[in-house]
Amino acid sequence: MNPTSPKMTSRFLYPIRVYYEDTDAEGVVYHANYLKFFERARVESFRQMGMDLNSLKNDNCLFVVRALDMVFLQPARLDQLLQVESEVMEVKYASIHYRQKVYEQAMNATLLCEATVHLVCLDTKWHPRRVPEKVKRGLNQWQQNIH
Repeated sequence: MNPTSPKMTSRFLYPIRVYYEDTDAEGVVYHANYLKFFERARVESFRQMGMDLNSLKNDNCLFVVRALDMVFLQPARLDQLLQVESEVMEVKYASIHYRQKVYEQAMNATLLCEATVHLVCLDTKWHPRRVPEKVKRGLNQWQQNIH
């Protein structure tokens, strides 16, 4: 398998290479860039389920981060190949709760960072709305593969 291709298994796995733009002057991934890594993995997981952000927006549906909790365990460094693991923990009426982790993609698969991310579903006027049925179906199928 291509090491830069996303993979949908019991958890969605998304590889990311660390570039200069991701690091500080010491060659360590700047803390805010982990948020970008998590976002890319969530977006790509939707794409793997046959949904993209434009089609969701056309269906009057936006997902925005309401809350997150992130813990840094080890630094990621320039040119490392990382693996972002995403797991849907819960789907509620108008929200989705994820657990996401960043690992070094190597033999030891060292955990570098982990987060819980709570998304809320809004319409295009920024009012809360129900998570669409097609999203729930896709996420429920994914969750069934996890448990």
